[in-house]
Amino acid sequence: MKISTRGRYAVRVMLDLALNNTGEYIKVKDIAKRQGVSEKYLEQIISTLNKAGYVRSVRGAQGGYQISSNPADYTVGMILRLTEGSLAPVACLDEGPESCERSDSCDTLEVWKKLSEAINNVVDNVTIADLVEKHNANVYDYVI
Repeated sequence: MKISTRGRYAVRVMLDLALNNTGEYIKVKDIAKRQGVSEKYLEQIISTLNKAGYVRSVRGAQGGYQISSNPADYTVGMILRLTEGSLAPVACLDEGPESCERSDSCDTLEVWKKLSEAINNVVDNVTIADLVEKHNANVYDYVI
């Protein structure tokens, strides 16, 4: 399984909005510049986050985006599933083992289940708040 740029950038956008949350709305061009992503591509990603209610937007000269809730309320898994769809490493886990004619005799099914559990355990237990905390710890490690 490979996470696309869309999924990776969505996590980075949420982190950027959390790190730069001053109460003011943040312009796409500012996020794009900080993240090194094209504005056009970023607008598509933010649109998805906005429709899901993860960010809120205001139009106009003072407009932009804000994270909708506390960064602790968003896991990496939530964001990746929104942008990537399923995180299952194989199709039969996505569709259910019964959809595979070999599920009763598949010697590898347990491997794929364990891999899926491991992936979900990681992404569902890391929040945007955790990433903010890690970022801030790294920033302060270099300030002496």
